[in-house]
Amino acid sequence: MTVLSALLSWGLLGALLPQLRRRLLDQPNARSSHQVATPRGGGVSFVAVTCGLSLVLALVGDGSAAPGAASRLSWLPLICAPLALTGFLDDQHDLPAALRYGVQTLTCLGLLSVASLAVPWWLLPIVLIAATAVINFINFMDGLDGLVAGCLAVVFTVAALQFRATATWSLVGALLGFLVWNWSPAKVFMGDVGSTFLGAAFAGTVLQATDPATALGLLLVGFPLLADALICVLRRAADGQPVFEAHRLHLFQRLNQAGWPHGRVAGLYLGATALGGLAFLANGLAGMTCMVIVDMLAGIWLELRLGACCA
Repeated sequence: MTVLSALLSWGLLGALLPQLRRRLLDQPNARSSHQVATPRGGGVSFVAVTCGLSLVLALVGDGSAAPGAASRLSWLPLICAPLALTGFLDDQHDLPAALRYGVQTLTCLGLLSVASLAVPWWLLPIVLIAATAVINFINFMDGLDGLVAGCLAVVFTVAALQFRATATWSLVGALLGFLVWNWSPAKVFMGDVGSTFLGAAFAGTVLQATDPATALGLLLVGFPLLADALICVLRRAADGQPVFEAHRLHLFQRLNQAGWPHGRVAGLYLGATALGGLAFLANGLAGMTCMVIVDMLAGIWLELRLGACCA
C-alpha cells in the first residue's frame, strides 16, 4: 500500500505540475524562504491519493489486526477532504479567515465524532480548540522545502506502527511520493490544500488513541513542528504583533537566514521527530517526555547560537 500510494502521488503531481505552474505560481517576497517562483497547491496529489485509497479501504475493509481504530482511521482523510478543498480555494482566492476557521471547526467536530478517545463533555471545547490549533500550527510551519511533509511522514509512520492501520500507511506513501518533488530544491509547494489537510489528519489520528497517555505521546511526536509554531505565536502575542500575519520569526526561518540550507534545517527537524517517534514506540509517554526535554534544550541552544543573529 505504501509503495502504491507513493507511486500514485508522485505520478499525479508530475502530471499536475504544468497546470500548477500556470495557475498557482508563488512569487518570492520579503518573507519568503525561496528565491525562485515555485508553484504551490501540490498537496492536492497526496490528498487525492489518500482519500481515494481510504475510500476503498473503508468500503472493503482495512484488513488490519486492530480493527477498531484502524477502521476509523480509514475514514479520517475523507472527513478532512472538505478542509483540503477549502485550502485549495484559499490558495487561489485568499478566503476570509472566518470562513477558513469555520470549516476547520466543522472538520474537527467530524473528527471528534469518530474518535476512539473518550473525551468528557466539559473538555470538548478545549479539545476542539486544540485540534484547530494543530491545523493552524502545521499550516504556519509550511515554509521550507520538505519540512512539513518530511516530519509528518515520520509522525504518520509512528501512528501506522502504533495502530497497525493500512490507511495510515497509504498517507505515509503519498507523502513520500510528494517529497520527491518537494525536497530541496523544491519544484512545488503543498499549499494550504496540503498543510491544513495534514494538520487535521494529524489531530484526528491522535484522537484515535484509546487512552490519554497514548494520545499525548503521539501528539508530542510532532513536538519539533508544534513547539516552534506555539513559541512563535506566544512571542508575537506578547509583543503585540499580529499572530496570523506572515513573518520570518520561526526558528526554522531564522536558521535558514543564518545560512543553513533548506535541506539541513528540514533534516534537523525530521531527525528530531524521528528520534521522538522511536522514543514513543519504545517507552510510550515517558520516553517521549525525555525527548521533549532534549528537544527544548537543543532549541534553546540553537536560538542562542544561530537564531539570534537574525532576530
